Amino acid sequence: MSRSKIVSLADLASRIPDGASVALGGSFLHRGPFALVRELIRQGKRNLEILKQSPGYDIDILCRAGVADRARVGIVAMEGNFGMAPWYRKAVEQGRLKLEEHACATLTAGMRAAAFGVPFQPVGGLHGSDLPELNGWKKLPDPYGSNEETWVIPRIRPDFAVIHVAEATASGDARTFGTPNWDHIMTRSAGRVLIVAEKLVEEEVFAQQPELTLVPRLLTEAVAIVPNGAWPGSCWPLYEVDYPTIEAYMDEKNEGFLDKHLAEAPETRHG
Repeated sequence: MSRSKIVSLADLASRIPDGASVALGGSFLHRGPFALVRELIRQGKRNLEILKQSPGYDIDILCRAGVADRARVGIVAMEGNFGMAPWYRKAVEQGRLKLEEHACATLTAGMRAAAFGVPFQPVGGLHGSDLPELNGWKKLPDPYGSNEETWVIPRIRPDFAVIHVAEATASGDARTFGTPNWDHIMTRSAGRVLIVAEKLVEEEVFAQQPELTLVPRLLTEAVAIVPNGAWPGSCWPLYEVDYPTIEAYMDEKNEGFLDKHLAEAPETRHG
């Protein structure tokens, strides 16, 4: 019998110290580790760096609460229904969040370099962009003689990767259904991997379809079981986005919303 890695959500969040760099799984409003994000706010974390190819609610609420002060991100939005992430935008404009702007492909390339154990990773699609100059990225000539040049992104190794999954075992195997987004490469590039899962299942369930395992136990440090933990986002096929809650979140005139939102979140019942 493998050692159990199941811990409380509070324990999971407590492992992330102030000043750490944290890669968050999911995409926009879908299957993000939002319960963990809210617990970071409750614990009063500060000076976190957030890494994610397509964040939205997660980075926005962390900026709203003053938890994040640095970010390496690609597209940031609350999706087409709601447009840009307003508190994230204010934090950048007011200088409270130091931003290293990426394309989704460049952030992924940097994480791949870390996962593969090399100092940089080639990436296409940057010719004509201002991002290389803004970030000090280099390009190298083709060593095989084509006379082409390729931009290369330095490795990006987050201190932590935190992802939300549909199912996990007590020993730390984790899987989800539908697209994994960038969770696979995040969990291979980070120094430590923390999992939030909707449901705890027996190892025999995973053994029946081992090809569905997204994160094997050898990578996982700890797991918290939090039903509906991706709320107010979705976790397919279990539940959809809670659009009324997102609408309330976006109302800047809704005073006292953040405290109420934190108090009513699902993890306060399942912690």
